[in-house]
Amino acid sequence: MNHTDDTTLEFGHEDQPVKRKRIAHPAACFSHIFFRTAAIAVYLFCGFTNAGFVASFITILLLLCADFWTVKNITGRLMVGLRWWNKIEENGKSEWVYESRKPAALKKHPVLAAESRIFWFGLILCPVFWFLMLFVTVFGMKLQWLAVVVIALGLTGANLLGYIRCKLGRGKKIGSIATSFIGQKIFQQAMQTDSDAGASQT
Repeated sequence: MNHTDDTTLEFGHEDQPVKRKRIAHPAACFSHIFFRTAAIAVYLFCGFTNAGFVASFITILLLLCADFWTVKNITGRLMVGLRWWNKIEENGKSEWVYESRKPAALKKHPVLAAESRIFWFGLILCPVFWFLMLFVTVFGMKLQWLAVVVIALGLTGANLLGYIRCKLGRGKKIGSIATSFIGQKIFQQAMQTDSDAGASQT
């Protein structure tokens, strides 16, 4: 894993000063929400109306693929200054890279609160929806839709995991953060136990 925090991400229009306003990238915000909500709308509509499964499957798959590409390559970079991607080394080894806009660039092009809320709201809510639909399809015996739900959960979940690593990594692996947190809690608990034991002896 390679976390690079000091990478200046060149996003085209970011070379130009951004005016201070609530929404600096309206097209990106729209695209971030449109494809994933459209996929959910088509899924729900076809499920209630019993529309043709093949046409519905293809439509939802195209919307999900468009959403995955847009969120991974465009909206994350423009709206919150984060990027994750995969590169293949010369030896054939696959390496995942997680980048964030460095502080100097953030001063010139700050992340807007409204865009950040839109980005994370859409990024988190949709995988939660598809996760719930996974149980609905299994327990509702709608197994023909299981492939659609699994693909949707995989694509939206991949983007969510990638951007969480960009946001929380900051040069550390998420596993290292969790290990440190758990270790701290165990140490605090041990110290508390020793304190209680000493107090009881006195």
